[in-house]
Amino acid sequence: MNLTRRQFLHRTTATVALATAGCATPKVPKAPFEVSLAEWSLHRELRSNVITNLDFPRVARTDYGIEAIELVNQFMMDKATDAAYLQELKKRASDQGVKILLIMCDGEGELGDPDTAKRTKAVMNHHKWADAAKSLGCHSIRVNAGTGGVGSPEEQQKRAADGLAQLSAYCAPLGLNCIVENHGGLSSDGKWLSGVMRRVNKPNCGTLPDFGNFQISEGNWYDRYLGVAELMPFAKAVSAKSHNFDQAGQCVETDYPRMMKIVLDAGYHGYVGIEYEGDTLSEAQGIRATKLLLDRIREGVL
Repeated sequence: MNLTRRQFLHRTTATVALATAGCATPKVPKAPFEVSLAEWSLHRELRSNVITNLDFPRVARTDYGIEAIELVNQFMMDKATDAAYLQELKKRASDQGVKILLIMCDGEGELGDPDTAKRTKAVMNHHKWADAAKSLGCHSIRVNAGTGGVGSPEEQQKRAADGLAQLSAYCAPLGLNCIVENHGGLSSDGKWLSGVMRRVNKPNCGTLPDFGNFQISEGNWYDRYLGVAELMPFAKAVSAKSHNFDQAGQCVETDYPRMMKIVLDAGYHGYVGIEYEGDTLSEAQGIRATKLLLDRIREGVL
């Protein structure tokens, strides 16, 4: 049978389509969450000058295969307004294909200070970090809801909400979130801190639930699973705190599969930041152990 050129091309195209129909590249399912690295995990190396803050993006990428990081202002306290330094840090991260997610801010005063002037000063002290975070392409600054421990829990809640509302208002035009970590005192009470969030009631004010920071006072610990569950409705980041591991690779202090189920059941599928604080393993070993545990959960092994 003689075929016209058009008939031949039509048959050839159809044959190729049939032959390749069953060979399409399968879609890789999206991971239920991403993994980032909090700079505090390397605080001993940073403080002993084994590495510097500028090295952090490279170390995260090349040593641990992690492509998103969370900075800590303690390792760049005099650099918040240094445009050249921030540009260099941003370039180094970009060169490594690393995202800078947020800056954890400490040492800038208590946002719930009982003294109104000091509270306002604390808010203003954080402005420079918000500006720095904006220039680095972050989505948030992480702050503390310190209150000085003065007054009733409700009074402290009102003051913390006031300071956070002011700072969130500053962050909003910058496209930034102002997020609070459970970080000791009343902030480690999940019910109290979630109440602060409801008082602030701003879309860019949220939480950064930390798996381990639930010590309200000496000998007084809040239930970590309840606390994370209470904070997850407001979460814009999550901190996977770890200290020790058993021989099976499980975190001793926190049941990670149980905790991550709480996180995922809340509808959170963003970054979970490794924050190793143990001293039995080296920092490198602790980071890798935490990452392996999170990877096993991501892959459905645990």
